[in-house]
Amino acid sequence: MPKNRARHINIIGHQNPDTDSICSALAYAWLKNGGKLTGRYEARRAGHLNRETQFVLQHFGVAAPRLCTDVSPQIKDIDIREQPGIDGEMSLRAAWNLMRGVDIDTLCIVDGGGQLQGLITVADIADANMDLLDTGVLAAANTSCRNLLDTLQAELIVGDADARITRGRICIGTSPEIMEELVKPGDLVLVSNRYETQMCAIDCGAAAIIVCCGSAVPRTIVARAQEKGCAVLATPYDTYAAGRLVTTAAPVRHFMRARDLLKFSVNTPIEDASKVMASVRHRYFPILDEAGRYCGVVSRRNLLNLHRKQVILVDHNERQQAVDGLEQAEILEIIDHHRIGNLETTGPVYFRNVPVGCTATILYQMFTEQDVTPSKPIAGLLLSAILSDTLMFRSPTSTPQDEEAARALAALAGEDIPAYAEQMFEAGADLTGRDADDVFRADFKVFSRGDAKFGVGQSIYMTDRSRAAAKALVGPYLPEAARREGLPLVFYMFTDMKTQSTDLMFWGDHAADIVREAFHTEPKDGVAVLPGVVSRKKQLIPPLLAALQARQG
Repeated sequence: MPKNRARHINIIGHQNPDTDSICSALAYAWLKNGGKLTGRYEARRAGHLNRETQFVLQHFGVAAPRLCTDVSPQIKDIDIREQPGIDGEMSLRAAWNLMRGVDIDTLCIVDGGGQLQGLITVADIADANMDLLDTGVLAAANTSCRNLLDTLQAELIVGDADARITRGRICIGTSPEIMEELVKPGDLVLVSNRYETQMCAIDCGAAAIIVCCGSAVPRTIVARAQEKGCAVLATPYDTYAAGRLVTTAAPVRHFMRARDLLKFSVNTPIEDASKVMASVRHRYFPILDEAGRYCGVVSRRNLLNLHRKQVILVDHNERQQAVDGLEQAEILEIIDHHRIGNLETTGPVYFRNVPVGCTATILYQMFTEQDVTPSKPIAGLLLSAILSDTLMFRSPTSTPQDEEAARALAALAGEDIPAYAEQMFEAGADLTGRDADDVFRADFKVFSRGDAKFGVGQSIYMTDRSRAAAKALVGPYLPEAARREGLPLVFYMFTDMKTQSTDLMFWGDHAADIVREAFHTEPKDGVAVLPGVVSRKKQLIPPLLAALQARQG
């Protein structure tokens, strides 16, 4: 990651997000970004959108936030070394010089589109140089003449710089008597300034001769080479040095590691990468960006310089309701209207918790304090969140501040509160194409205090028919839901908005007894009818916690 790149700050609500969680995240991001939904602050969602929220976003033309279920550190959260990839045609010599110049022992080979092809290490180059008997390496690697010219700092006297070596071996010409037996057609011959050895190599059918020691090439040699189709290169290196260097003209693609490469994505969790790094002796590992293109390398040392993800929490402050990996992130702010939970931070944070019916009401207050007027879509989102959380001011959690904020926002959004609220609640209650798990998770939260741990879901319905259909769908699913969530107890509220009552279904050990003790009512056929109970936060959770703690005591 470039050190000067501004890091995104995620604004995120609780798991199984409701309308308040999503809309508050979007509105706060808009405020933080100075009137834009895009910028350094990004609204995220910790789960799938329920139908009510989908209706709201579509109604006001706002795109859904991107999904984020884990804020554990990833490769993108460390300083990736942005070492550029190299072309596979680069010579071993050039690769080695590059390694020394930038102090790295691994280079990654990429194609023209940035796709990783392989990698080569200083150990691979050393192994190639130690294979002294491989005199056919240049032909085997289909080496270009340009590589030879660059490696030997040579001048091309005769021949085509774009030609490639496709056959023959590397020889060193000493005397004509020996060369007549040694040199074969197609060979590459290193020669001194002796006229006889140069002419003999050409007449023996050499594909190219390399004249060493910076010697001048006689015109007769040039003419003979042109006649026989033999390339002529002149290098300032002596024969010994040229002989040592010539094989390093081979392209790195011939020696690169291309199979079973250990590579990571920028989205790979640090924990997973650390385990892999600890299991092998490699020093550097290629990194691919989100599009699958090579973007740099990391080493074990880079893992020490970790930048934790920065998050702002809205509409929750309890660990069990938050995204995974929160203990490894840096919490900057918490904006909430629920009870103070069990969340811990590593340092002081801006914590705004107000006893109102909705987080969006707190955000409206913040807009007002900063003298910022929300746009029509943002006003609509905030209005929707307040109407949803307060059940259009019918919930006991609703306060005069909620109603005041909603009416001001309705004017900005151009909405009639009763008509819009009915559309929104009807959209949320629509069961078309939904299964039991979808309905169950639409607004489900986990709560705990001491050893007591349980989950509570809630759905709001406008008609008896839709509420009965939901009960028939979700009721049989509660045991499976408890198993999947790993909870000993689950409760589900089927709330009738018009009659201001809730049918409470439950499952778990002694669940009926707990309901009986909490609400002083007798459940019938697995359902407890709770007149006047519409608020999960204020009317359901406190009696359940009291009953559970009484049983534990």
